[in-house]
Amino acid sequence: MYILSGLPFLLATTQLLSVVTCQDEVSSRSKNTPDYISDNALLQATQKANDFIAKLTLEQKAKMVTGNSSAGGGCIGTLEAFPDLGFGGLCSMDGPTALNRADLMSVFPAGLTAAASWDRDLIYERGNSLGNEFRDKGVHVLLGPSAGPLGRHPLGGRNWEGFSPDPYLTGVAMDRTIRGIQDAGVQSVSKHFIANEQENHRSNTFLRNRTEIEAISSNVDDRTMHELYLWPFYDAVKAGTVSVMCAYNRVNQTYACQNDAALNGLLKGELGFRGYVSSDYFAVHAGVSSAAGGLDLNMPGSYDLASIYTGSSYFGGNITLAVNNGSLPLARVDDMVRRIMMPYYLLGQDKDYPTIDPGTLGVLANLYNSYIEVQPMSRDVRRNHAKTIRLLGSAGSVLLKNEKNILPIDTKKIKNIGVFGNDAGDLTAGLTFPGELVATSPEFGTLDVGGGSGTGRHTYIVSPLDAIKARAQRTGARVQYILDNNVLARNDFNSIYPNPDVCFVFLKTYASEGFDRRNWEADWNSTFVVKNVALRCPNTVVITHSAGINTMPWANNPNVTAIIAAHLPGEQTGNSIVDILWGDFNPSGKLPYTIPKNESDYDIPTVNLTNVSTTTEWQSNFTEGQMIDYRHFDANNIEPLYEFGFGLSYTTFELSSNMKLTTLLKNPSAEPNPGLGIKQGGNPDLWTDVVRVVGEVKNTGQCSGATVVQLYVGLPDSVPVGKVVRALRGFEKVFLKPNEKRRVEFLLKRRDLSYWDVVSQRWLIPTGQFEVQLGFSSRDFKAKATLQLR
Repeated sequence: MYILSGLPFLLATTQLLSVVTCQDEVSSRSKNTPDYISDNALLQATQKANDFIAKLTLEQKAKMVTGNSSAGGGCIGTLEAFPDLGFGGLCSMDGPTALNRADLMSVFPAGLTAAASWDRDLIYERGNSLGNEFRDKGVHVLLGPSAGPLGRHPLGGRNWEGFSPDPYLTGVAMDRTIRGIQDAGVQSVSKHFIANEQENHRSNTFLRNRTEIEAISSNVDDRTMHELYLWPFYDAVKAGTVSVMCAYNRVNQTYACQNDAALNGLLKGELGFRGYVSSDYFAVHAGVSSAAGGLDLNMPGSYDLASIYTGSSYFGGNITLAVNNGSLPLARVDDMVRRIMMPYYLLGQDKDYPTIDPGTLGVLANLYNSYIEVQPMSRDVRRNHAKTIRLLGSAGSVLLKNEKNILPIDTKKIKNIGVFGNDAGDLTAGLTFPGELVATSPEFGTLDVGGGSGTGRHTYIVSPLDAIKARAQRTGARVQYILDNNVLARNDFNSIYPNPDVCFVFLKTYASEGFDRRNWEADWNSTFVVKNVALRCPNTVVITHSAGINTMPWANNPNVTAIIAAHLPGEQTGNSIVDILWGDFNPSGKLPYTIPKNESDYDIPTVNLTNVSTTTEWQSNFTEGQMIDYRHFDANNIEPLYEFGFGLSYTTFELSSNMKLTTLLKNPSAEPNPGLGIKQGGNPDLWTDVVRVVGEVKNTGQCSGATVVQLYVGLPDSVPVGKVVRALRGFEKVFLKPNEKRRVEFLLKRRDLSYWDVVSQRWLIPTGQFEVQLGFSSRDFKAKATLQLR
């Protein structure tokens, strides 16, 4: 039974949830998983799709590739049902963090938080729990996970929906999330394909005179595309994602949803993708050229934003017309329908699938200020997911600083606790954040999720202040607080007496679809808030709830004794942070990005032109190549404030300098075996294990805990100009008791040791010496070795 709000829920969950403590082991680890979808399963599902196609008229086929927003059900995207033919229709809903626009569902930690956990099994569990909530609501299609934006721009408005600017870490997270979602019987839609790296100018717009300004064009060279932006989509397709969403932007001057080179060449050709390409909503700009260019499903379909003046769709009846006049082959339409229907049968959605929750319609009506006479009760689908949310919220929080071992707090000494900042308290403007395309969050209330289509409707939220109060009651500690940042910024502490023994300062940084962030520092006068609290409190602990990277000008303040980057933890946010502050959970998160000393250390601004002289002036040239995030810092020898992969613990770890490398494939050919053809994830030889790397890690401290051993590889000098200094190519999260040692093993695949050769259009293993490094971050290496394969 769920108690929906306030301290009763908080106290109930304190007893209900099994929290990982310093003495308990974290979840098990699994590195290598088989192909999610077998060839036999694909053949059977494809045959069923072919049998279905044989029963359709041309007009029905046209409907099957065109969304129908008038089909009902309260879904953001709908395919019309053909019950006489055994097809119940498809319901699609956002998003990658929560079942958006629905009631009685969970708000999970963001993808960014999941990546910061570096925990494959928790990432899988998040995806599986999300999938189960979608299925229980009767939703067939989950519009997520997201590998685009990857994170080229540190201030990107949707970075938090994805995972990390590192393609390897994002690839692993995509794999585990997709498997989790589809194990629940729900279709995953991997998005946004491709090079969708900013919100500014992401889509076309119309001037008052109806002149169309074309969307931003991401201009990316072939090698950068493969080694950076395409990399995690390899993992997504290998994992069996049944759908990929094409993006709003143009790619090398052509819209992503009609880009033959990207959709037919890269995705369906090189990666061997067997599912369907769905458009982002209103991202279609043409009919025949989109279908011929690789788009299979137009969403929402009933009409297109670009044709809003005519109220018609580029697909629908125009597909029928195009077939009849010979401009679009019927075989291509059949292929589109086949790709859409194959996942329906593959995941068993034709058998005993739950009905669509009627309460969703009421939520949508309320969202858009409509009126319906009776709002039906929503179906509660939350199960026991609060446990996963609470655990992942802690696991995805990164301890960046802990001077004087102020954390975990000593309950025998700490009897007066101060809580400061407008991120600490309950939401004062209601349990939902502003709707889509809103640039700022409400001033007051904790931030646990970003905005736009990836957000969710809270049923409850446990604020940090409520959780701290509940915990302090156990030891009789008092809690004082000021939650108004305006009061704190003007240095008014008259209500605080006596000075607290420890001061928790909660800062927040909001981001949303439709906008890129403008400021590097946390929102709402954050620097003044920290400075003024630290003047009075020699034990100031700063906790940031942020949708992305922040500068921290106060990080070296001697009175700021601890810093935690808690990201966006979901609805259990207060419990998740209290578990860390009081030591019930030993921090094990690592940064999935780099925190700079100065904003100028990053050198890739978004394109933001307020005036244009031509209709195609919105251009973004990816001239930095692969040099984003830590790759940029390494290439330019810039010292970060906190590097990629960094994170502290309440214990200490030691990694042996004795690292063993074993070559599993003697004298490998430069290129993968072309005779193997193309399957899911490209040439199967790309996934062949080539080298085994073995190390040993030990817990040298007094407390049980987990660390992440990270493997980085530097390619030989024979690789053409443009190679990175080093790249993440493996990681293992290891739980150890005090004085315990454990062997850690990594398997480097052919793809991990290759670069994309633009001349031969192949992945090639280069000649010369590879540099292999094991450590605890991208700058903290404990073992090094060289390797030569050819």
